[in-house]
Amino acid sequence: MTARPWTRLATLALTLLANVAFADPIPRALDAPPGKPVYVDFWASWCTPCAQSFPWLNSVQQRFGSEIHVVGVNVDTNKSDAARFLQRYPARFALHYDPAGELAAQYQLQGMPSAVLLSPDGKVLWQHSGFRTDEIPDYEAAILSALK
Repeated sequence: MTARPWTRLATLALTLLANVAFADPIPRALDAPPGKPVYVDFWASWCTPCAQSFPWLNSVQQRFGSEIHVVGVNVDTNKSDAARFLQRYPARFALHYDPAGELAAQYQLQGMPSAVLLSPDGKVLWQHSGFRTDEIPDYEAAILSALK
């Protein structure tokens, strides 16, 4: 039996609330403002495509930040690995820590990075594994569709 969309969103919010935010100046917003879709990007410090995706995620936050909530969820077991990654690849979007992989398991991720686009009521609108610059138009089409 699958979880109801609002249950999944509540689980996401509770998981994010239970985790410690990273060092300044990273935003610490834990919930999406009402009525906004949420773009959740799961990443790890050892993941080369994750590093390649951060400039694009920063641009999504800059371009669509008033319309969508971007959240990066780190799955490293050692927080210092994530901190070193963030020194090299700064994030301009909300970040959260999921070392046990509980949130990642909920979405049955197939690799890193993985993205899940949620409607304002928590329904999965789109899911993708990996990051390739030639697929950015597809990622942005999913975001634009969620904003309609």
